[in-house]
Amino acid sequence: MESIASVLVIFGLMICVAGGIWFLIAAFSESILWGIGCLLFSPVSLVFLVLHWNRAYKPFLVQLAGLAPIVAGVLMSPPPVV
Repeated sequence: MESIASVLVIFGLMICVAGGIWFLIAAFSESILWGIGCLLFSPVSLVFLVLHWNRAYKPFLVQLAGLAPIVAGVLMSPPPVV
């Protein structure tokens, strides 16, 4: 059970990283300043998401989809031993 949880967490992290890279590509394709801002300051990413929804919603939804296996894997993992 522990190995399945680990696989789910790693799989979810890979999906989140792929969505994050896709999001940065969308920001850099809009403008170099948007890309640098999204790379360095996370509030800029939210502003970019709101202002450029038509370009940024797919990578954002991929990142959200990556959270599902992460949460499932964390919930499946055994509690820590004290």
